[in-house]
Amino acid sequence: MVSPVYIKPVLALLVIVAVTAIAAVVYRGGSNGSPSVTSANQTLPQNIDVALKKARFSEICDGIVVWELTAEKVDYDKKGNTAFLTGIIMNFQRSKSHGAITVTADSGTYFTTEKNVRLKGNIHVSTEDGAAFETTSLVYTGAKAQFSTNDTVTFRQHKLNLKAVGMILGLEDQRARFHSSIDAAIIKN
Repeated sequence: MVSPVYIKPVLALLVIVAVTAIAAVVYRGGSNGSPSVTSANQTLPQNIDVALKKARFSEICDGIVVWELTAEKVDYDKKGNTAFLTGIIMNFQRSKSHGAITVTADSGTYFTTEKNVRLKGNIHVSTEDGAAFETTSLVYTGAKAQFSTNDTVTFRQHKLNLKAVGMILGLEDQRARFHSSIDAAIIKN
């Protein structure tokens, strides 16, 4: 049997060995050349102040939500009042005379001061009234409440397919104006 006189020194020795072993593991793990964990601000580009995932922006006028934009990823530059967006879904609320509009895009830039959004890549716009169009770039101008593009637009509604270069679409009246001649086709059932 072990004498009680030796128990305290043996326990103290075990604690010292355990602490030394832990310190050695921590030191070896921190000095082996592997990257250490840093704050998010140190890994951001110089012009980006905040990086977010699953962000939501909205415009509210007279207490009513006009539109809501969600993005999978956002890099925000406070100095330029600009948000760089990826994986965009933009929903416009129903107006007095027309249904809601949904816009999806691969990426874009939201200019927070002007409330303008410049969209790029695989843009799809659909209205509650059954109209839809696709293009590769689109600008939403908040002051005019309209979309515009100078790129090719493919427009579909019911049995009608249109193709043109350039378009302006007003949100209030949901009226599209095309800049070029239109190629039209009526789809038969």
